[in-house]
Parts: sequence; structure tokens; C-alpha cells
Amino acid sequence: MRILLMDDEAAFARALQQSLREHHYEVDVAHDGETGLDMARTGTYDLLIVDVMMPKLSGYDVVRTLRQEKDSTAILLLTAKDGVESRVEGLDAGADDYLVKPFALPELLARVRALTRRSGAFMGAQSLQCGALCLDLVTRSITLFGEPLHLSGKEFQLMELFMRNPGRVLPKVLILERVWGYDTAADVNVVEIYVHMLRRKLAAHAQKLGRTAADGLPVIETVRGVGYMLKGA
Repeated sequence: MRILLMDDEAAFARALQQSLREHHYEVDVAHDGETGLDMARTGTYDLLIVDVMMPKLSGYDVVRTLRQEKDSTAILLLTAKDGVESRVEGLDAGADDYLVKPFALPELLARVRALTRRSGAFMGAQSLQCGALCLDLVTRSITLFGEPLHLSGKEFQLMELFMRNPGRVLPKVLILERVWGYDTAADVNVVEIYVHMLRRKLAAHAQKLGRTAADGLPVIETVRGVGYMLKGA
């Protein structure tokens, strides 16, 4: 499960990220509200943990903006304020739960589990569709024209990112961060290589079945100087 943690306290965020990773969660970190909002908009996270007090954009504003954009990702607000008014403001903004700092890790983990169970109950079909390409988020498998398409782990993550953002231009740097992580030693060249491999696999699979873009084959287009965009049939 992927979690996005938004908190401007670097030491706290680093420690919490490490603790969550030890419990087998994938965790990315944003240190200000604007960056966190942009990352959340990629739609690749199962849970957002958002601190109320952040530079550039407050946690309340992040939550409010996402809800206005019809984003239903589960959100847990963190705050040092333990007043009723603060809790009400956070919940009215659209947060699903609220946790006051400092807190015990077991309590945070319990709330994370509860929120992901709750959000999973409302998600319905656990799949993504783009043309004739179907990605199953439960079994982590993918089919094209009804036949299995075999992808490596990173290829699958890259395809998932594209399918969560059809028709949207994804900069190479954003792709690198989302798929390889912020602490990766890789550079954007690896994105170009993997996009090339994905294109070859999609084309070869379609050719084997005698299918083309007209039949529903999605196309990964290059947006010169920026990145890539997935276009469906």
C-alpha cells in the first residue's frame, strides 16, 4: 500500500516514514502543502497523512482542495492542536480521521489500517481500464485485448501511473519520483528506457493478436520537452 506523508518537520517525517516502511508500507514524503497537493493529484496513493500546519498551503487547504476535485482518497490529519474547533475544521474540510501529536505508533498504525479498510469498502472494482488495456490492482496483473501482458515490477508501476492519469501530461521528473522514489540514484534516462520497453511490449502484444490502435490499443505519446501522456482509443 502506498502512503503520502505531508509534514514540514523533516526529522519527524523521516522517522515516521522509516517506521511505516518497517511495517511494509510504501511511503513518499512532501514537506510543504503545494508539493503534497501536486503529488496527491497523481492518484497513486491509498492514504494521505497530512499535517495541518505546513508552508505554502495548510493541511486544511490541501484536504479541501482535493475534496473539491472529487478525490476520495482516505485522509488522516495530524496536528499539535487538541481543541474541538481544530478537529471540527479538519473533518469539515473532508478529512476521514484526526490524530493529535505526539501520538504512539501503534495508534497511528491502527488508524491507518481502519482507514484503508474503510476506503477499500467504497472503492468497488479494483481495476483500471484504458481502451483494451485492463489493470487489476488486487492481483497486480494486466491484460491487453483480454490476454495476459507480462510486465516487470517497475513496468507495472509505470503503467499503473499512466493509467491513473489518462490524457494527462506526466513530466519525466514526476514519473521518476513516483515509480523509482525520491531517494533513487537513477536519472530521467531510466524513464525513457522503460517507456521505450513498455511501448515495444504493447506493440508486440497487439501485433501478435492482429490488433491496432483502432481496436483499443492505448498509446504512450511523447510530449517534447516535458514527458509523456497515455492516450486511449
